[in-house]
Amino acid sequence: MSRKEPLLSALKTCILSIQEDTDPITDCNPHLASMCDILEVILRKGIRQPVLGLRRRDYWYWVEQLPQLDPCGRLAQLSVALEKTIACKKVLTAQGRGRHYIRQALNQKTLAITVQHLRHTPRLLEWYDPESSVLANECFSEPFLSLLLVLSQMNFTLDLQNSSFLDESWLLPVCEMYDTVPCRELGMVLRYTDRRIFISEVIPGSQAEADECVHAGDIIDGINGICLRNAQRGEAQTVLQKLRGKPLSFHMIRWKWHDETVYRPMLPHLQQMQKEIPNFQLRYHNKSDEVMKEDGLRDDRLLYSLRYFGKVNVGMYGGKEMLDEGIEKVLQQNLPPEEVLFDVQETEVICIKNNSTQVLFRHQYPEISSVGHRLNRRTLFAYCVANSPESPQTTSFDCLVYESNLAEEANEIILRIAAGFRHTEWFV
Repeated sequence: MSRKEPLLSALKTCILSIQEDTDPITDCNPHLASMCDILEVILRKGIRQPVLGLRRRDYWYWVEQLPQLDPCGRLAQLSVALEKTIACKKVLTAQGRGRHYIRQALNQKTLAITVQHLRHTPRLLEWYDPESSVLANECFSEPFLSLLLVLSQMNFTLDLQNSSFLDESWLLPVCEMYDTVPCRELGMVLRYTDRRIFISEVIPGSQAEADECVHAGDIIDGINGICLRNAQRGEAQTVLQKLRGKPLSFHMIRWKWHDETVYRPMLPHLQQMQKEIPNFQLRYHNKSDEVMKEDGLRDDRLLYSLRYFGKVNVGMYGGKEMLDEGIEKVLQQNLPPEEVLFDVQETEVICIKNNSTQVLFRHQYPEISSVGHRLNRRTLFAYCVANSPESPQTTSFDCLVYESNLAEEANEIILRIAAGFRHTEWFV
């Protein structure tokens, strides 16, 4: 009996969900980030790392080598996509470039072609372990290629200009253009953080305030087509000086996401600005400051807004194998989910009742034995925790199940919990 690859089942589920949406498929599709995340996991799974090499292998490194190993010049279309990715100044890491290329390939319907050529390039296919990978395993590579061919029949129109956070996350921010007439002073106070240009203040009475298109916390990603993702200190002022007297077109990354909450990959930067700039604050228009603080920030800490489905005892063993069983048992209880705030701290995780200060759970990392999420429902995650840690010989384990609005956020929580204890499993 042949074994199954759960990643392929999860990818198929995402593709079917995306197909239910109307064409064209844009970045607003709620299943897109999850599908790209699974694609990336498949492309990374089973990569053999060099014993003495200083550079860790990633899928991007074999993708960029494909045209060089094509003496007949059959990969002209892939070469053009690669050149665009390499030329993109908004991605700085191998992870960011790989993600940029995947998004291009979805637009151009060439992801299946890329994988096909990898399979016919032994020098690169040897990077993968046939036992643990998808790409080098005949039983799995054919179904994977079939799914990619399905993707090549779908109409993706993804915004490739929105790339400045691909180094960190598949979850993309809201990007908008801000056009303004020539003026001596726009009235934006800038702050350079991690090679990004943040607006720390909009001066009252200025042109920027009058236009009502710029807010403290937003990022200037480019001016008149000039990329400022990797900006040095003072670079924006230099660009503006050269463009003096000309109409200006700013490519803005908004701190506010589609659901009116803070775009999560920006939160560490915004929190740091709050500490360093006493008068810095985000301006909320659709909700009160207090309500928004409940959604993301409380006492300068990042809290996740989750749904808690309940817990179930899974017996005397709390390893990764019990997560799947525990999740199923909790879901079978059909209890109404409870809105909670989840705080991942340095030594423990805390679950707080929403709109309240009541602590529902507080679990130290040594009490947690495993954590992971469902591959076919990546917003759902769980962890097993000892219910009598003071009696390790007789304790049993409870499985607690939560759901996030976003697969990226669930994965981020899992990674942060995993950093707190050694025995971590990433996937159920």
